[in-house]
Amino acid sequence: MGKRRLARELTLQFLYQYDTLKETTAEKINLKDQIEIFWSTNASPLDDNVKGFANVLITGSCENIDSIDCIINRYSEHWRISRMSRVDRNILRMAIYELAYMGNIPHPVTINEAIELAKKYGTENSGAFINGILDRVRIGLEEREI
Repeated sequence: MGKRRLARELTLQFLYQYDTLKETTAEKINLKDQIEIFWSTNASPLDDNVKGFANVLITGSCENIDSIDCIINRYSEHWRISRMSRVDRNILRMAIYELAYMGNIPHPVTINEAIELAKKYGTENSGAFINGILDRVRIGLEEREI
């Protein structure tokens, strides 16, 4: 598995865990502390590039979650974030962060990686669902709607 794909998988794991914690805990959650806990409980030794790229995706996705969720709501017809599966919404958050905030990754690469994660971790319909929304977001970015 490539280093960036592994970083995206780890990011998805973190975002899923963070999302669950936010929904089940009344206390304010410190992102930095949660990232430290996540890495300290990861049993596998990681290449610095993998961890570095994952940290960029984790931090960027979490720090921009409100604007990313607005984009998701805008481009997901008839689907509210709260109705999406936790896996799908966090794949979307990570991919939209890449698309909208990171200019150094080609859009088709980001979309393909998100679809592959959705096929692996989501339902049988997740790949098509993710593809549809991310393609609309890509067009919105290219037409400078976002």
